Amino acid sequence: MAADVFPGFRGNRQIARALASMMEVGRIPQTILLAGPEGVGKATLVRKFAKRLLGDAERIELDDLSREENRQIIAEREKWPSEKRADDPLLFSSHPDFVTFCPDGPLRQISIQQMRLARERAQLRPLKGDWRVFLIDQIDRANPQAADSLLKTLEEPPSHLILFLTAENAFDLPPTIRSRSIIFHMNPLSEEEMREFVAERKLGDPARRVALAAGAPGLAAALDLTLHDKRRAVMFSMLEAAAGALGFAQWVKLSESFLASKSEKLEFYFKPAYSLLEDMLTLKSGGARLRNPDMAVEIEHLSRRVDFDWIREAVKRIDELVDLQRRNVQKGPSVDQLVVGLRSLQPRSAQ
Repeated sequence: MAADVFPGFRGNRQIARALASMMEVGRIPQTILLAGPEGVGKATLVRKFAKRLLGDAERIELDDLSREENRQIIAEREKWPSEKRADDPLLFSSHPDFVTFCPDGPLRQISIQQMRLARERAQLRPLKGDWRVFLIDQIDRANPQAADSLLKTLEEPPSHLILFLTAENAFDLPPTIRSRSIIFHMNPLSEEEMREFVAERKLGDPARRVALAAGAPGLAAALDLTLHDKRRAVMFSMLEAAAGALGFAQWVKLSESFLASKSEKLEFYFKPAYSLLEDMLTLKSGGARLRNPDMAVEIEHLSRRVDFDWIREAVKRIDELVDLQRRNVQKGPSVDQLVVGLRSLQPRSAQ
């Protein structure tokens, strides 16, 4: 059982066993890519692996990016000027032989300065034991320059380095990085596993958390339901306006404060938008298991106004907008353009 291999880790038992077996036989690939949905446990599994390989588990666990003190560090750095962040690249390393690099700044990107620092630190010999373990979390957020810099480390890794990369979709990465990595695709947890996780953590409103997290325990644990509902309401209004169920003038009024806020990032809003579109697709396909069962009536009503092509186009355009946000495009005009573009498709009621 995965729980016997890495205590406290849930789901993806075969991958956990494979990593444990690599340690047991002493044949550990130098670059391992864990791909899978946000919150499914990719970084958690890396820390479990490192704790078993390096020891000193408590210090390694201090670098969990979901810890409040680490979240505050990341949030505070968003206010720094880019020059200051470049002079002081972000990393976490409570254990001398375990280093975590993660997205930094208001655009949440892996920077070239971080990857240069990773290459420099990779050459250092372990202070304890035979290994150093680096985690580059969300490498799919690396800009092209950072990805090129990382490639230099992948091409000539020192013998003592084990490099873990994580990404939601391995195919978002350059082929040159994928080809130099052993890739494991991590799947969402089953509903039973999620119920056990939520019960073990004694999380409030367990049924909603299980439904919304869609097999990602990290999301279930971190979910602020009040904030989620606020963001979901904005996104539902956006989809209503895009489908012609709400006047554009009404959408402008409802979205005014949201679009004017500099602290409210679009990526936080798009997550509930995707779940709403998923539920619309489920209902149109005759399914009944929804991510947002408390809004089943409203979602069903909206789904009748559109067809499958409209839903597919909505997902495509939101995907494009997610990518544009990482390039710091203006939030207001880009969202309004999304609404106008989908309204122009003239959605029709289901027959």
